[in-house]
Amino acid sequence: MAKDLNSCNFIGRIGKPLELKYMPNGNAVLNFSIACSDDYKDKGGEKVEQTNWIDLVIFGKGAEIVKQYCSKGSKLFVNGKQRTRKWQAESGENRYSTEVVVNDFQMLDSKGDNQHQGHQSAPQQQNNHAGQGFDDFDDDTPPF
Repeated sequence: MAKDLNSCNFIGRIGKPLELKYMPNGNAVLNFSIACSDDYKDKGGEKVEQTNWIDLVIFGKGAEIVKQYCSKGSKLFVNGKQRTRKWQAESGENRYSTEVVVNDFQMLDSKGDNQHQGHQSAPQQQNNHAGQGFDDFDDDTPPF
């Protein structure tokens, strides 16, 4: 069977305080949501804003970094894979949760953002592969 593409990218703001948990094996896990705002025009041509809430889960060191340097209102770029989990409620009935398992993320708040002053020395990116951002590029080329 061929592999299909399962890749999600979002930019949004964290919607509520973060609660980091640890699994029995000691691995960190962080479940949270980001708000992604969008707008469209209705039939009358009026602009309508809507917010979509994206449920996310991140594991390991990435979870600890997000918890340490981000808070409610922090702006993030996330990349991951959508998955649906099946679980049983206390009543015994099957329940389903759809979420995005985060592979990569980048904090997008500016260093001067008053809302997150305590997070100025935060690492800006977490990813599972080598690669440098534009901020790491050392170049003597003058601006245009």
